[in-house]
Amino acid sequence: MSKQFTEQGGAATMDPSRLLRWVTSRVMSKVSRADVLEKRRARTEQARRRDGLPHVVEYFHQVEDGYSHLAAQVLAPLCARYDIQLVCHLVSGPSGKNAPEPELLLRLSRYDAAIVAPEYGLDFPGVSAQDNPPPDSARVTQATAILAGLDSAGFVQHAAAVGDALWRADQSALDALASSLGTVDNRALAARLAAGDARLAQLKHYSGAMFFYGGEWYWGVDRLYHLEKRLAALEVDKHAGQPLLVARPPVETGPLQGGGHLTLEIYPSLRSPYTSISFDRTVALARATGVDLVVRPVLPMVMRGVPATRQKGIYIFTDTAREAREAGVDYGNFYDPIGNPARRCYSLYPWAKAQGKDVELISSFLRCAFAKGVNTNKTRGLRKVVEAAGLDWAEAQQHLGDSAWEEILEANRQSMYEAGLWGVPSFRLLNGDGEPLLALWGQDRLWLISRVIQRELAKSG
Repeated sequence: MSKQFTEQGGAATMDPSRLLRWVTSRVMSKVSRADVLEKRRARTEQARRRDGLPHVVEYFHQVEDGYSHLAAQVLAPLCARYDIQLVCHLVSGPSGKNAPEPELLLRLSRYDAAIVAPEYGLDFPGVSAQDNPPPDSARVTQATAILAGLDSAGFVQHAAAVGDALWRADQSALDALASSLGTVDNRALAARLAAGDARLAQLKHYSGAMFFYGGEWYWGVDRLYHLEKRLAALEVDKHAGQPLLVARPPVETGPLQGGGHLTLEIYPSLRSPYTSISFDRTVALARATGVDLVVRPVLPMVMRGVPATRQKGIYIFTDTAREAREAGVDYGNFYDPIGNPARRCYSLYPWAKAQGKDVELISSFLRCAFAKGVNTNKTRGLRKVVEAAGLDWAEAQQHLGDSAWEEILEANRQSMYEAGLWGVPSFRLLNGDGEPLLALWGQDRLWLISRVIQRELAKSG
């Protein structure tokens, strides 16, 4: 029996929350390991070769999703570049516990896609960060009916054009595509969506704009570089040595510095894998560029009553692991801080902030929980967090359990929602008048924030 079990009285006497925390920690630590991933990939490739199968990549498209339109634009280049068979599905999008805020997600997809598209050399027509209304529902149905009548080859060839007409609200272009490509009736359309949704569920995922290959998921253009590198390693890249189709842009910390009266807000949580691999990098970016950093912690989503499914959790942890490896960040030796550990650390937050150590406290907690495997539910674990942050443990104990943090975190949550965001880490970049220049969700937007900082500093200089 492991030391962690015996220290807590064994499985028979461990309270359910501790047992769940222990099991989650072990499972998620395992799925995050690079050696486990490589062994799984090797078995998958061995089975493919044994059965004489091609390299099959499956793509899941949600017509009214901004991210899906960006992905549609790389389908043809992906097929031209790599020796793969691409199978395309239509899906109706996430629902239930996998999508607690579906309308917010679609709205963010439009706003985010409009900002990201030009950075990737793509196009998101008819929509801007300032003006991003949803597409007309009748046009969405018409566009879906066109795509539902296409096989995968036709989908690859025409999906971007159909999406372009939809997002431009160009009815004549959409009608012309319907005339030349044909459409399906409502029954066939529903059947195609149902088949796509069923396949997505069978493969244990929940979202559109997703690529699936060999047991792993890749989200839209933002994760395509992981898939490209994997395919290249399998020697199916027809243009080996050439730049990737969609490479991950680097985080830029120069050449301009000095802040220019910019403020970067980060909304972290203490149980967020994605926060754990981006918090220190956000701090470093702000310090390197002289931007004022404001840390606005919020409760973890599951502690705010937002449900999370097992399939979503597995994807998030495995995706975070490969993003961490790419960024050179320590991650994966995980001890789940959900519930009491997070609350106890949050209770120290106002005191740490008064000491000028709020950043250090959050950084230390995330590092201990997600990279060092420290059980922050134990007193000695929390003491490690506090002392590593440069704070006095004896003094910290006097503030454990204080409730002032609750009002602070709730105010932060409301501010985050008002910005159209709800997940973590979220970011807002503000100008000297406190007006938002960007409001983005996700550690994979840090590179974009860094670019906008450089552009704003160039204006002020």
